[in-house]
Amino acid sequence: MTLDELNEASREVFVAALGGIFEHSPWVAEAVADERPFESVGALHEAMAEAVATAGRDRQLALIRAHPDLAGKAARAGTLTEESTREQKGAGLDRLSDAEFEEFHRLNDAYKARFGFPFVLAVRGFDGRTHDAHSILASFRARLDNSVEAEIDEAVRQIARIARLRLDDLIS
Repeated sequence: MTLDELNEASREVFVAALGGIFEHSPWVAEAVADERPFESVGALHEAMAEAVATAGRDRQLALIRAHPDLAGKAARAGTLTEESTREQKGAGLDRLSDAEFEEFHRLNDAYKARFGFPFVLAVRGFDGRTHDAHSILASFRARLDNSVEAEIDEAVRQIARIARLRLDDLIS
C-alpha cells in the first residue's frame, strides 16, 4: 500500500490497514485518521507516536500489555501476530535452546512481577542490525533495575520504534 492510498482511503480502510502497527491497538490509527493527509511515512509515524504519548498512562499500559513476551509461550505455541512472529524469528528467538528458553521465561516472569506488564524491546534496528538472544537478555537484566515510571517510558519508546519499522514494511 502507498502513502497516497492511505491518505485517500476511507477512515475504515485506513484504520484496518494500520490497526496492527501498534500491537492489537487500532485506537492509535483511529486517533490520527482525521489528521490526513500525511506528507511522509515519518509524519504519519510521528502523529501515531504522539497519539500514544498523549493518551495517558492507562491507555499506554494497555498498549504495553498488548505485547507478547519475548520468546514466551505464545511464541512457542505459534499464536503471535504475523509481525511479532517475524520480528522474534529475525532475532533468533525461535531457535533457543531449552536453557535459553527457561532463562527468557524466568526473566519474563520477574519483569512482569516487578512492573505489571511484559518486557518490550524493538529487536530489529533501523540500521539493519537485529538483537540476538544474548543482547536481549542483557537488556532484560539491565532494565529490571529501572523504576516503574522509567520502564513505562522506555516501553513506549520501544513500541514507537517497532511501529516505525512496521510502517516502513507496510507502506511502499
